[in-house]
Amino acid sequence: MKVIDASNCVYGRLSTIIAKELLNTDEKIVIVNAAKVVVTGSRKYVLQRFLSRREIGSVRKGPYYPRVPKAILKRSVGDMLPKKTTKGKDALKRCIVYDGMPAEFKDAEKITIDKALNNKVSGFVTLADIASIMGREVKAVE
Repeated sequence: MKVIDASNCVYGRLSTIIAKELLNTDEKIVIVNAAKVVVTGSRKYVLQRFLSRREIGSVRKGPYYPRVPKAILKRSVGDMLPKKTTKGKDALKRCIVYDGMPAEFKDAEKITIDKALNNKVSGFVTLADIASIMGREVKAVE
């Protein structure tokens, strides 16, 4: 089991790396600190994109876009997997995402993905900010 610390990682880059890792190995991957994942771009543009995704479709028929940071990240990883195949379904089941740092993983060795780290000083929004704008406050798991 790999424990990945996602704080200050770029949303799309992190998702692609994790999706490839899930497909190539049969190992369970746990992602912690999903609320601290950043989406690069101007704040206004990023929030507008996420809010417009929520408004597509209907309540009964979908598509259903998540509001919680852990669900937003898991959906982006799932969208990069071949979910119609058995291999893709099994890979997504092995991915577990947490908003904060659960007590059971505090002492575990955490991996940071250097390729996905955010180097920008400004011009980004965290998934916690996006969730609060969409109407869900993130409860800190510390």
